[in-house]
Amino acid sequence: MPGEFRALPVPEGLDGMRVDQAVSKLFGLSRTVAADIVAEGSVLIDASMVSKSDRVRAGALLEVTLPEPKLAPEPKAELVEGLGIIYQDYDVIAVDKPVGVAAHPTLGWEGPTVVGGLQAMGFTLPDAGPPERKGIVQRLDVGTSGVMVVANSVQGYSVLKRAFKERTVDKTYHTVVQGLPDPIVGTIDAPIGRHPSSGWKFAVTSDGRHAVTHYELVEAFREASLLQVRLETGRTHQIRVHMSAVGHPCVGDPMYGSDPTLSKRVGLIRQWLHATTLGFTHPRTGDYMQVHSEYPADLQRALEVLRG
Repeated sequence: MPGEFRALPVPEGLDGMRVDQAVSKLFGLSRTVAADIVAEGSVLIDASMVSKSDRVRAGALLEVTLPEPKLAPEPKAELVEGLGIIYQDYDVIAVDKPVGVAAHPTLGWEGPTVVGGLQAMGFTLPDAGPPERKGIVQRLDVGTSGVMVVANSVQGYSVLKRAFKERTVDKTYHTVVQGLPDPIVGTIDAPIGRHPSSGWKFAVTSDGRHAVTHYELVEAFREASLLQVRLETGRTHQIRVHMSAVGHPCVGDPMYGSDPTLSKRVGLIRQWLHATTLGFTHPRTGDYMQVHSEYPADLQRALEVLRG
């Protein structure tokens, strides 16, 4: 069923942009969804059909029939193997998220979630934010393990959500990347956006969102390096994209260019990336606190293989 119809002139700032990119920016759609509605004929420019790679011109009449909004499924309470509680109080729950678990339900994901796991443990998460994201103030990729903070009260949600938005939370990760970065202590400041040809992945792009990653060497191996990474921003796949962009993809991450032979040798079927520490101001007491997560067994084994 078609959704809302919109018609407007192309703004000056989008002159020369690809049609799918312009539709994405104007209506807040993903590049994939924008490309799909162009392909199905739901986008016209000056009453003419277009393809996603055509260019828009300032002042031209852009007519779009938007897709019906799809709602994410409600969380389903079910115990999640390996989901641990690191810390809990009236306002905050810090969990140790295992690999293969999403933060909350999304369209197309039918696997376990942190929200569902906490509900199965008996937590009554606050009704704050979208209904499928009860208490979720940050996310980790399904393929990334480690510490994650969830709000346990409406006040906790409000304060923590603002802290992540304003970048006052200290986020530290450890990752094993191929090769040895040069310099061994550095900063990657490069914008990240949707990959121009693969909408399901991300890349460093000139029109992407501001992204800054700080790293330093912890331990060097013959084929790889263990790094400590501190995120200044929080873009999707940020560490994976930035390390790949400088020629040092995360070990076990074929999406962003890792060597499958090395991944197999160290026994990894996911990227070596772990959220080790979160530091933040407690939403009620105002005290600064840190929560930590140890390496899970698969990442520890891979380190031992690299150490020989």
